[in-house]
Amino acid sequence: MNIFGRMKTVAALLFGVSAFAIQASASEPTIVPEQPPFPAQGKITYVPRDSILEFKTLPEYREPEWVTEKFVKTGKLPPVAERLPKEPMVFKTGNMPDGTGVYGDTMRHVVGGRPEGWNYSAGQTQGWGGVDIAMFECLTRTAPLFQVDAKDVEPLPNLAKSWEWSEDGHTLTMKLIEGAKWSDGDPFDADDVMFYWDDNVVDPNVSPLNGATPETFGDGTTLKAIDKYTIEWTFKDAFPRQHLYAMAYGTFCPGPSHILKTKHPKYAGTTYDEYKNGFPPEYLNMPVMGAWVPIEYRSDDVIVLRRNPYYWKVDEEGNQLPYLNELHYKLSTWADRDVQAIAGSGDISNLEQPENFVESLKRAAQETAPARLAFGARLIGYNLRMNFSANGWGEPDERAQAVRELNRNVDFRKAVTMAIDRKKLGESLVKGPFTAIYPGGISSGTSFYDRASTVYYPFDLEGAKALLEKVGLKDTDGNGAVNFPAGTAGGSDVQIVLLVNSDYSTDRNLAEGLVGQMEQLGLKVVLNTIDGAKRDATQYAGRFDWLVRRNEQEQTSVVQNTTQLAPVGPRTSWHHRAGTDGSVDLMPFEQEMVDIVNKFIASNDNDERAELMKQFQKVSTTNLDTIGLTEYPGALIINKRFSNIPEGTPIFMFNWAEDTIIRERVFVAADKQGDYELFPEQLPGKPGERGTTN
Repeated sequence: MNIFGRMKTVAALLFGVSAFAIQASASEPTIVPEQPPFPAQGKITYVPRDSILEFKTLPEYREPEWVTEKFVKTGKLPPVAERLPKEPMVFKTGNMPDGTGVYGDTMRHVVGGRPEGWNYSAGQTQGWGGVDIAMFECLTRTAPLFQVDAKDVEPLPNLAKSWEWSEDGHTLTMKLIEGAKWSDGDPFDADDVMFYWDDNVVDPNVSPLNGATPETFGDGTTLKAIDKYTIEWTFKDAFPRQHLYAMAYGTFCPGPSHILKTKHPKYAGTTYDEYKNGFPPEYLNMPVMGAWVPIEYRSDDVIVLRRNPYYWKVDEEGNQLPYLNELHYKLSTWADRDVQAIAGSGDISNLEQPENFVESLKRAAQETAPARLAFGARLIGYNLRMNFSANGWGEPDERAQAVRELNRNVDFRKAVTMAIDRKKLGESLVKGPFTAIYPGGISSGTSFYDRASTVYYPFDLEGAKALLEKVGLKDTDGNGAVNFPAGTAGGSDVQIVLLVNSDYSTDRNLAEGLVGQMEQLGLKVVLNTIDGAKRDATQYAGRFDWLVRRNEQEQTSVVQNTTQLAPVGPRTSWHHRAGTDGSVDLMPFEQEMVDIVNKFIASNDNDERAELMKQFQKVSTTNLDTIGLTEYPGALIINKRFSNIPEGTPIFMFNWAEDTIIRERVFVAADKQGDYELFPEQLPGKPGERGTTN
């Protein structure tokens, strides 16, 4: 059945009978209900890992004709062959759905975030929506692995073109791509890698954007440079191949050390705030290793990225990538992204907010629709996370400390999860066979998921109230809300502050639904609804009681960012980090999870790893490490004029779809190209200067 047929099938189900049927006795844990079928899900064609790319020298290289005429022949740029590495990365034609592309055109994005600046290494957001992915490259790459059979899965090479393990498995030697350059022509080498490691990841005063810490790469891991193009990792465990995934987006993406050092306290005598904020959005032409460079920023209007003349990837015919000359990021809202992509005024969207599903399906099913829409597996999930730190993370006051003690009580967590009517929560977002009951833990869309190991506490409000009373929480003043015991927080009403991302309607709607359902339980939940950047800072600082958080790669792929599944280090968990004494006060079940995750990372036996994840899922869902809210599929919306879009592309698995579709090899056929470029036949200017070179 083609995509339109699948969409019509789904549309017919939208107003049909609910697919949910919970058949579990009240208060008794059981296996999570089977999920309803979803006919619109796209099918993935699986390929061998080595069929995607390789590194090699080609007989000759090409570039857009206007680059040669306006820049090479006038002496502004060296010839393309001199701008490429000795052995550039070559994307194989056989893995391109539509083959070798042609140059030209623009991909128009719409994003709801706002850029803080370009210093990814120091924790600044670029506004999300694929902006950072277009600019920053990492040691390895995982996003395209959705199409690789599970038995063949290992991260793809990227800035690290190859690696070799020592005989004892404790040392990993990586060869960096040799002769590659930043977009301003400065050489990329081990200095950039070591600056990112020593002066950002290891420096406790710096927090890279996606949360990289030394523990992300294994407790006790060290890294050193052997020569300009060789680095050496040393690990405590033998053959921890799992860490190759942490070297991909978004935890090992080096920045341009020759630029960043000019603001770093170690080299420039500045403060850490001056370092983090030294490259604001107005600082244009920031050198990148990605395919496009930021050349224009207009506050609350647009970010424009233009092709990188030193990009180090080509196709098999020697055409320097990318094919697309320009990327636009209109600064609007995330909901508007879906609307504009469906209408054709935008080109791409990750349809991840289910409130927009029905209208998007109806519009995309029309033959005149400018965009096509393809759903993937149920990989978008939301969890309620409770702050488990009882030893000072975030410096809680008396009330917050009392809440954390409750959070650490398994009967309290059971009461909360049993008071959540997940069917109603899901249907409050969208009607039809989209949302599914999700108790927490790893996603049902990952190959490691095992339903029989997933424990579910069914909705049972009266049973939940009984558990609250068992914990010692009673309504002593008759106002409908339970009180802390006398002597705790003055015996006041139990009030819980829930941290929520204001950028997404789904986050807000789920949080508001929780407030109402917790009120029925007798818990007062107050929303702290703030924008994404402030939400992240608040969470990392530990200043929250509960938070609603959309699942990350560790739950959708398991092999990506695996250390974030449990508090294996002082700063790896999203909701339990080190307190004021530097330790993580683990509960017994958390120690079990830590041990399982560490065994998983150290294991290279696929059967053993699958069994370990079953154990993890059982421990996690039995003890309610996270409390699942809902789970649903996402859909890629892409304008029909674009070619080389793999079928079945998930919008989120190892990474978001902007990376999964491999934008540098996406193209628009010559007869379908539009007049969208804002800076035609221009290239990036000098770092820090406005505008382009033309």
